[in-house]
Amino acid sequence: MNTQATKASRSRFSLRQAGGRCGGVAAAAAVVVAVMTAGALAPPTAFAAPKHDTVQQGLNALVRDGQPAALASVKDRAGRTRTYTAGVGDLATGAKVPRDGQVRIGSNTKTFTAVVVLQLVGEGRIDLDGHVDTYLPGLVRGEGLDGRHITVRQLLQHTSGIPEYSEDISDDELPYRYFDPRDLVDIALKHKAVFAPGKKWSYSNTNYVLAGLIIQKVTGRPLAEEIDRRVIKRIGLRHTYFPAPGDKTIREPHPRGYHRTKAEEPLRDFTELDPSAGWAAGQMISTNSDLNRFFDTLLGSDLLLAEAQRAQMRTTVPVEGTPFRYGLGLMSRPLSCGGVYWGHGGDIAGYETRGGVTDDGRATNVTVTSIPTEEAAIKGVSKVVDTALCG
Repeated sequence: MNTQATKASRSRFSLRQAGGRCGGVAAAAAVVVAVMTAGALAPPTAFAAPKHDTVQQGLNALVRDGQPAALASVKDRAGRTRTYTAGVGDLATGAKVPRDGQVRIGSNTKTFTAVVVLQLVGEGRIDLDGHVDTYLPGLVRGEGLDGRHITVRQLLQHTSGIPEYSEDISDDELPYRYFDPRDLVDIALKHKAVFAPGKKWSYSNTNYVLAGLIIQKVTGRPLAEEIDRRVIKRIGLRHTYFPAPGDKTIREPHPRGYHRTKAEEPLRDFTELDPSAGWAAGQMISTNSDLNRFFDTLLGSDLLLAEAQRAQMRTTVPVEGTPFRYGLGLMSRPLSCGGVYWGHGGDIAGYETRGGVTDDGRATNVTVTSIPTEEAAIKGVSKVVDTALCG
């Protein structure tokens, strides 16, 4: 995402965050022959890519430009799926990148959280235009902040004016410290409001932590359980989960994730970390293929949301300074070939994921194993998504 568009450029569970670009290790990764493999979602039909496949070429370029690894899953209008890899899955051992490996999906978690909120709206248990205080009385109070005047819709759409918390969490804390969701809210409320509710748009992970707390208050069940029952199991996402408290690992085969906070620093292995600082805003783990299935199902059927709630989700506001628009946990981005695609994207130390689906059934998600910082590298990941959806 355009780094000038939002404070999310510094957020660890965002659409774009400060992170690492592989410098000294770039040559080691680039000399490894990129591997392209083919796999499938339902229907289970795999196709080999042409020799000069443009998606593979795009992933190879990301590795040449410094990414340790890049992975992608692409579904065309006919339902044919290809999965791709490039680079190395482990810089220490030179291990191959696992095909469609699990990764931390960062802020794609927000869409899962938004789906559960909207399901509860459809059940009459949450009012989108009801105030936060209705569900979390007295919790949101601060300088210019009052939950009696902020709606659930404004949380999901990032128009609440509630400040960000993640900028106050250091990289040294991130791998090891457990954060209770209320701790995250308390950190944010030390800052004054960014603007009056409903007046502007500003990306804030705090919005989705509050949405997760509302889900728990309304259902009386843990957020992870509700996401698992209402979304993951309902549509058969076999490689997607919400890590339990204290679970720093990634369960299935995965590329290792790397991170640096300054350009002159060496990359650090951030594969294992406590993801609690993300919670409802960024804690989940999945694969590119599962993300394709999730967004495809969400936009193309009634299995997760009724049409009325999907329409609310796709009601967007502009993201200032960009051609993007943000709905309720869902973002639209223009395609070079015309039209838009719908998705979210996510960054967490070690991984960046971009992608989404089109209204005619194309789906793509791309992951790299360190967060790009230079403008060309940032645009490179989104370019691969555009190439895949327009190809």
